[in-house]
Amino acid sequence: MSPRRPRIGIAPCFFHADPARPIFKGKTLLYLEESLARWLAGAGAVPLLLPAACAALSAEALLADMDGLVLQGGSDVAPTSYGELALRPEWEGDRVRDVLEIRLVEAALARGTPVLGVCRGLQLLNVALGGSLWQDIATQHPAGRVHRDWEVYDGLVHEVRFTPGSWLASLYPGRDGGRVNSVHHQGVRELAPSLSAEAVSVPDGLVEAVRYGAGGNAAGAPFVAAVQWHPEFQDPDDAGLLPAAPLLEDFLIAVRARC
Repeated sequence: MSPRRPRIGIAPCFFHADPARPIFKGKTLLYLEESLARWLAGAGAVPLLLPAACAALSAEALLADMDGLVLQGGSDVAPTSYGELALRPEWEGDRVRDVLEIRLVEAALARGTPVLGVCRGLQLLNVALGGSLWQDIATQHPAGRVHRDWEVYDGLVHEVRFTPGSWLASLYPGRDGGRVNSVHHQGVRELAPSLSAEAVSVPDGLVEAVRYGAGGNAAGAPFVAAVQWHPEFQDPDDAGLLPAAPLLEDFLIAVRARC
């Protein structure tokens, strides 16, 4: 028999109930961005969209049959999730989604389930572990470079620099960084105590990758990591961007160790 393909639970994006929407009027929709599913499936995993937790199905139960957890991109993290009020109405974020994902992160840490976060997933992980965010980089951190241009979307790229001796640097031997896409207007303001910064953007130094295990938690820590860019959006043949494969391969090594 061939080995079982690892099952990766993906925390859902939300389209909340909208009576004006032309389909599923007034109903909440949960969805998965297709590029992420194809990225995982292409590496031999089975991507499975998780439902929202409820009284009959806790976050712990949702992860019980999963070998790994992915936190995908999407809507803003709500400032109320890290103790602030939104500076503008359009930055209020999705508190409902935050609560679900924070519970999933807590359950994953308790179970030792490997976690990989992408874009919003990095921001949510930082908030879940006690960090905070810039609600809008351009407004609150004007010295920062442009990190999102809606017109070019994932065509916007910039350089990142690895932290010397970090886990991420070990995945790319002989390199001190690379070019990545950039599709976010929020970013890490205060890094959670249990996270280490694995890479920063050049030249403004915003955190672009994190790993769980700082502050005395490194020994025996589960695989929990996240990147601010979207590796799943990249063309694998684009030699101008940091290859996405090493990141996914390392996550799946941790996942398969639990199958």
